[in-house]
Amino acid sequence: MPDRRQGARDKVIYGGVAEIGERGATRDCVVRNISENGAGLEFSNVIKLPTKQMSLTIARKGRSFLARVIWWRDNFVGVAFNSDTSSELPVSDLEARLRKSELKKRQLQRRIKELLGEG
Repeated sequence: MPDRRQGARDKVIYGGVAEIGERGATRDCVVRNISENGAGLEFSNVIKLPTKQMSLTIARKGRSFLARVIWWRDNFVGVAFNSDTSSELPVSDLEARLRKSELKKRQLQRRIKELLGEG
């Protein structure tokens, strides 16, 4: 079968989250290969995919994309990123919130030790 991709894809193993439902339902996936135009995804089992587009977040790259399904076979899916650069979704602030949460946790642990007379 001829390869119809516009560019070569890099083989990777990145964790990803695909928003696959109208109500924001998400599924974890593994990004097996990626280029600036698309990616190959693997889900843990066979899933029902949206026909138009889905959002794909790749935490390791710190980016989210709008993507359309090009092909799928069992739990393997090929997606093409929308070529319109304005379709890129905003990056999640999850990392910043996690750092803030860890700092708050350490502050609370110190306060508990003070109250128990251990600090």
